[in-house]
Amino acid sequence: MTTLAGNILTPQGFVHGSIEFSADGSQRGRISKISGQSREAMTIRDDSSPIILPGFIDLHVHGGGGHDIMEGGDSALRVATLHASHGTTSMLATTMTAPRSDLDVAFNGLARLCSSSHPDRPSGCARVLGVHLEGPFINPGKLGAQPDFARPMNTDELRQLHSVVPIRLITLAPEVNGNMDAIEALTAAGFKIQIGHSAGTYEDGVTALKKGAGGFTHLFNAMTGMHHRTPGMVGAALAHAEFAELIPDMLHVHPGAIRVALRSIPRLFCVTDSTAAAGMPDGEYRLGRHTVTKCMGGVRLTDGTLAGSTLTMDQALRNLVNELGLDLVDASRRVSTNAADYLGLNDRGRLVAGAFADVVVLDRDLKLTDVFVEGAAVAGGSGV
Repeated sequence: MTTLAGNILTPQGFVHGSIEFSADGSQRGRISKISGQSREAMTIRDDSSPIILPGFIDLHVHGGGGHDIMEGGDSALRVATLHASHGTTSMLATTMTAPRSDLDVAFNGLARLCSSSHPDRPSGCARVLGVHLEGPFINPGKLGAQPDFARPMNTDELRQLHSVVPIRLITLAPEVNGNMDAIEALTAAGFKIQIGHSAGTYEDGVTALKKGAGGFTHLFNAMTGMHHRTPGMVGAALAHAEFAELIPDMLHVHPGAIRVALRSIPRLFCVTDSTAAAGMPDGEYRLGRHTVTKCMGGVRLTDGTLAGSTLTMDQALRNLVNELGLDLVDASRRVSTNAADYLGLNDRGRLVAGAFADVVVLDRDLKLTDVFVEGAAVAGGSGV
């Protein structure tokens, strides 16, 4: 049994007390008890007590630690290990727009990590909940950093990939022929649909949401922007979305635009869109079939296009609090709870008895000191 003491964020607010959980036994990986006295959130960083938050949940991860999800093999394990060391306890492995043969390599490499019953599923890394399929069903005119292998919706291809590893989230451009018509059936089949890499109109976005699309992929990036006479996909998101993901690395989106989104989209959540360059020195790395360069904190293609990020979720939390002025309760929701709610997970993203013991411990400067994934301590890494 592990017992942690400090200021613990529960759904009812902070309590000063203790949290108990175990990585084995009848309550394996679950929180057994939280006890303590209520604590005013605004005073949490006034003393030296540890700050205990729900583990971070990242629904858009391409790579990290020098490895790319599309490489297959054990690359996803290396990625999940790197991000666990920065507090990510659950994640979606995110694929690139690519030929079917490349996707097969990536999916086959993910099978062991994503199977809850696999006897060799490793510990000590972020739990990979499934796949975020970012393309290939996107607009070839809004590739961003995606390789040029966009194609219309192919439900047979989707079904075959899903039989290997569960696809939890699909990014598509609703204006592409056949995509809008597919949204209702895909949603009914249990897939979460996001709008992204899209040249569609405001009206396309509103229609897609009505048909069941749940959110927007890296809001503002690789989609039609907002003008007061042509509000575009960004306008549809700001006017109508309940959920959307956003990259808070202070490079992909201006702080002013982030503040607009925070005021407009009730359950906006943060993602890293991280690449193999995350946690690595400046240099060249792989992103699907692209070679990208990390320099001065950013990752770019040879033509200067932003190509994912080097962001980690612990830094995302610090950016929300220190750069954007969010209180710690709100910031925690943006890096954990909202993403769990979006996927319909009521046993992750919150610290309550019975939930998975996905826990991060931070000091008053919001630097990580400990990480637990389903009750098991994560060792090593830059933050732990």
